[in-house]
Amino acid sequence: MSDIIYTTVDEAPELASASFLPIIQKFAKAAGVSVGTKDISLAGRILATFPEHLSEEQRQSDDLAELGRLVKTPDANVIKLPNISASVPQLVAAVKELQSQGYALPDYPETPSTPEEIAVRAKYDGIKGSAVNPVLREGNSDRRAAKAVKAFAQNNPHRMGEWTADSKTRVAAMSGGDFFSNEVSTTLSADADVKIVLETASGETVLKDGLSFPKGTVVDATFMSARALDAFLADEIAKTKAEGTLFSLHMKATMMKVSDPIIFGHAVKAFLAPVFEKHGSAMAELGVNPNSGLGDLLACVKDQPAIMADIDACMADRPPMYMVDSDKGITNLHVPSDVIIDASMPALIRAGGKGWGPDGAESDANCVIPDNSYAPVYDETIKFFKANGKLNPATAGTVQNIGLMAQKAEEYGSHPTTFEIPEAGTVKMVLADGTVLHSHAVEAGDIWRSASARQAPIEDWVNLAIDRQKAEGCEAIFWLDESRAHDAELIAYVKLILEARGLSDMFKIMAPREATRASLETITAGRNSIAITGNVLRDYLTDLFPILELATSAKMLSIVKLMNGGGLFETGAGGSAPKHVQQLMEQNHLRWDSLGEFCALGESLQFLADAKGNEKARVLGQAVDAATQGILDNDRSPSRKVGEPDNRDSHYWFARYWAEALAAQDADADLAAHFAPIAEALRENEAQIVAEIAAAQGSPADLGGYFHTDPAKTATVMRASAALNSIIG
Repeated sequence: MSDIIYTTVDEAPELASASFLPIIQKFAKAAGVSVGTKDISLAGRILATFPEHLSEEQRQSDDLAELGRLVKTPDANVIKLPNISASVPQLVAAVKELQSQGYALPDYPETPSTPEEIAVRAKYDGIKGSAVNPVLREGNSDRRAAKAVKAFAQNNPHRMGEWTADSKTRVAAMSGGDFFSNEVSTTLSADADVKIVLETASGETVLKDGLSFPKGTVVDATFMSARALDAFLADEIAKTKAEGTLFSLHMKATMMKVSDPIIFGHAVKAFLAPVFEKHGSAMAELGVNPNSGLGDLLACVKDQPAIMADIDACMADRPPMYMVDSDKGITNLHVPSDVIIDASMPALIRAGGKGWGPDGAESDANCVIPDNSYAPVYDETIKFFKANGKLNPATAGTVQNIGLMAQKAEEYGSHPTTFEIPEAGTVKMVLADGTVLHSHAVEAGDIWRSASARQAPIEDWVNLAIDRQKAEGCEAIFWLDESRAHDAELIAYVKLILEARGLSDMFKIMAPREATRASLETITAGRNSIAITGNVLRDYLTDLFPILELATSAKMLSIVKLMNGGGLFETGAGGSAPKHVQQLMEQNHLRWDSLGEFCALGESLQFLADAKGNEKARVLGQAVDAATQGILDNDRSPSRKVGEPDNRDSHYWFARYWAEALAAQDADADLAAHFAPIAEALRENEAQIVAEIAAAQGSPADLGGYFHTDPAKTATVMRASAALNSIIG
């Protein structure tokens, strides 16, 4: 196994890797550090899942499973880039692309009926959604803005949209019948084997068997009422039209791969309710699945003039919709993975509560977030800025995050235990001795789920928060709501540990709404705060606050201290940026910013030095920090516009600053001597390198694919400077 594993992923960060990884490997080799790769891309996961359909040459190892084993060992040192957490439309598109490239993969069965189709569907369902993160995250999360990044943002404040007190933008969430209101939770007093059953008038169906939880596990169960959801959506569509705002739905149909696509489908049906009432049977025969979105629906019915006419009439009568791409007519409801709440809501808030409408103009919006578990965070943020005006990035403090996520904690681990209920009855979680742990009366179409959080990750999370607060000395808040069943169980753990260590006075425990306001007040005053949260809030807050503070969440320092001693270094948040890929393919300009990769690389090298005693790696890591500072100080980050410096330029400058720092340091004479001529070559060839990268821009770029690019073609595009390549090798 290599000293450091750099993950092969998808879309913009993978394109950037084609340029950046050769630089990393060249520099690391001089310190005796090997850097290998493991493929966790969507295409790679698909190929690894179906070896029996492929030729020997086409088969691919299951790198995700291998990494899953590695992260449970003290030897793990993984730099993880953002990967696609695929929705069904993305998964289907990836399969079609691979089939077109000669891979004899089975089609994704939308409605499996035979045993073979059911087996294929089960395999594909294991790939979509958050298939990667729960496997790799065998530790809890420490996310924060690196000091250099925060200082740069304060010295170079980004543009913020204006907030006014009369803004009509608001958040709408269900007041009952949702996951929040129906949640029950308990902490197990002993090891337990559990099965989930549905009892109906026709008998008992086992939904899930063979679940095992150790003593101390917090086990939750809850459901969302389909009836309540539909009534809520219909009401909000009507209110949005009356208010004259944009209708926008904010979900996480990628990570919450079972529940949220169903909720998304309810929204599609609600928005086109008259059409489904009139043509529902016909559309079903045409293959319409509302969970796949409006785009797929329109593709299915495009040759049906009567249906298309009724869709046009219905859309004309509905409120205007929040748009993904106004120019192309891509709406909020087109694809379930296009609008992801942790990115879409912060962007709207940063813009002063404005979203893009179908007319290409910005408008206020009704932000519909059906479940009320975390909607109060965004609701309170909007109310705060309406009352106080926009945040000033030049003076704002920062919100760090300590997140509970190890061992599939909380909702992100609930996919195998989430079900759309086929008929009315009672769902029960039953212990081996027949004791009923949790029980809910449900109706057909309801979405029921169970989640858990184990004792060891919970205790590790609290202790990690204690260490971070001690290091920072600032305000620290556990974002836990005592009125929510799950949070009440966590609060018991938190209080016990804090009291045992005599630290109760150093921390606050606040419900998310109150914690949001307190944190916004803190950073507005220029001070810092630590948000100590569960798994989903970790995801949401590490986009919300960085986008407000830094303009992006891709520049966050994200460290996962693995529970068995290894390290996982994530390259910030921000997704995998499909729009960046589109621009590259059309204009050969990649605006993806690799600053997150720079930060993760520095931490990984320092960790390697501590773990293995490799002092050359430490020198290399310290020089990475200097190079990162050079990128910021000299404004070498990529521009958004074609013809201006892009991602490839930033990699040249990073390599140059890195080599110069290594040549100038006096801690290791051998490294200084090795990198002095490299630094000189990079300086002397600056004009040629920059010119060669600039010359590549402006024309379409051929990558040989989207989900499964051709390595040679991608290298040609992303390593556009022959002069730089001759130096790096």
